[in-house]
Amino acid sequence: MDSFKIVAFYLFTPIENPENEVKRHRDFLKELDVRCRIYIASDGINAQMSFRGEDAELYMDWLKGDERFANVFFKVDPYDEHVLPKVTVKVRKQLAALDQSVNVTEGAEHISPQRWREMLEERDDNTILIDARNDYESVIGHFEGAELPPLKTFREFLPFVKELSERVDPKKAKVMMYCTGGIRCELYTPLLKEMGFEHVYQLDGGIINYGYKEGNQHWKGKLFVFDDRLSAPISDDEHELISHCHLCDTECDLYYNCANMDCNALFLSCGSCSEKLQGCCSEECIKAPRRRPFEKSERPKPFRKWYHYSKTKEMNSLNDTICSCSAPH
Repeated sequence: MDSFKIVAFYLFTPIENPENEVKRHRDFLKELDVRCRIYIASDGINAQMSFRGEDAELYMDWLKGDERFANVFFKVDPYDEHVLPKVTVKVRKQLAALDQSVNVTEGAEHISPQRWREMLEERDDNTILIDARNDYESVIGHFEGAELPPLKTFREFLPFVKELSERVDPKKAKVMMYCTGGIRCELYTPLLKEMGFEHVYQLDGGIINYGYKEGNQHWKGKLFVFDDRLSAPISDDEHELISHCHLCDTECDLYYNCANMDCNALFLSCGSCSEKLQGCCSEECIKAPRRRPFEKSERPKPFRKWYHYSKTKEMNSLNDTICSCSAPH
């Protein structure tokens, strides 16, 4: 039986003193078996967390006991270990890096997973289905027929919206937008409204909530997640593999951060290519002096900071024997 719980949530709500809320959170969490990444801003909170045992319920009850957070919606999944490396609770100027203020009350109509499925089945030529995530997320899984903007960062969404408004008639187009849990759509859909789009709809609770309620219907592949799992199925239904190794084009859904600390690119790789290149994304990177040690694993985890490796004998030994035994021939 799974003894851990992964909890994800966000909520836009006024927080008068984010620094005090950070301290309040840290004081409460130090008594729990938890690892987390929590960002708190003057306009709300965004969190990914993992708990052991019943500590998840203790935290969720505690948070909802504050009237500012009473309406929060938690997404909870069982797992067999912690999925984050440590406890991080920080103040952020923005919950997402858009570099401009957004009135989230002017966003899209929220559509339930059931109604979203029906709208997918009723789509016509005037309906545009937009994946609001970055391209490294959507490549591993997305809704059938979705437009996948070539975004590398949150900040690149506004230029995409401007291009879209020139490509289609904003007054006639029906825009359906989705993201992982919903927070990016909360911020992006007001931008669509500002550009003149009149019919804008957001998947309530994002892909995660859709998987809970509707399974894999009209969904292809897996879901990129911002924790140690890196990818996960959206439901218990059998999922289709749609992504490929960036080197040999073999079907795979394993993400790696390049072992070259000065590259750190996130890429998809099959087990054979990752072992051949010792976790690097290219033959050039395998020659780099600052490389994380490669550990063969069925489910590789994201990178750790340099100090995690720099004091280990394994790293020192690795740097002494960089090329002759590990470089591809």
